[in-house]
Amino acid sequence: MQKFQLSEYLNISGIGSASGIVFTNQSLYVISDNAGFLYQYDLEYDKLIKHQLIENPSENIAKISKPDLESITLKENELHLFGSGSTQNRNKNIVFNIQNQEIQENDFSEIYQNIKNTIPISDEELNIEGALFYKEKLYLFQRGNGAKAKNGIITISNDIHFQPIQLPKIKHVETAFTDAILVHDKIYFLASAEDTLSTYDDGEVLGSIIGCINVETFEIEFTIQISNSHKFEGLTLFKNSEYHLEFLLCEDNDTEQLETKIYKLTISKK
Repeated sequence: MQKFQLSEYLNISGIGSASGIVFTNQSLYVISDNAGFLYQYDLEYDKLIKHQLIENPSENIAKISKPDLESITLKENELHLFGSGSTQNRNKNIVFNIQNQEIQENDFSEIYQNIKNTIPISDEELNIEGALFYKEKLYLFQRGNGAKAKNGIITISNDIHFQPIQLPKIKHVETAFTDAILVHDKIYFLASAEDTLSTYDDGEVLGSIIGCINVETFEIEFTIQISNSHKFEGLTLFKNSEYHLEFLLCEDNDTEQLETKIYKLTISKK
């Protein structure tokens, strides 16, 4: 099994409930499932910049009203953000252009409805937690922490395909996706175990794993439990060396505290 090292890397004041992270051009782009902003943390100048994504944004939007942005991925010069889809007002796709900072908002209600019909699951069980692009296809990662435990990968091109993925348990609860990224032809993902059958209400956090999936075959190549207490929700590649992969992780602390801790996870390649 691959060796790993997890350590605290950075504390950022001004961001709460971090749910996704992308590292590019010496900046960390962080989303919060409670907020209406995209946060840009400049690592070189130790500076936090807020980009407004919605009208009348705030740092802590009420749970019933929040857009619940849970996924962020980079495609060329654009960051693509996705709501979880777990309620009607969580169906937004927001595209942020890094160069000119223009914002485009798309309604994913119809796509999300087609996904629910394809899997199939009920409206409240849709819970998109990760996204990436590969060969002009969009891959969305369904967190199967609802009653039917439909955890898997949704591929969207001309049609919609759902690939169920069964992940290992922590204690008595099966882990389920919280984020995923592409490194060459491998999907590296985070998954956590939370003692709840609701996609809406939080439960006791039992820990998190990281794993690797072949993007062509969807075969799980390995999983490693990296914590028995953290609910890691964001993953981005930081460094790729000959012998190690270094990732940065963010954690949703499920509070209104505007403080985010970034962790560094190092995994050996052999």
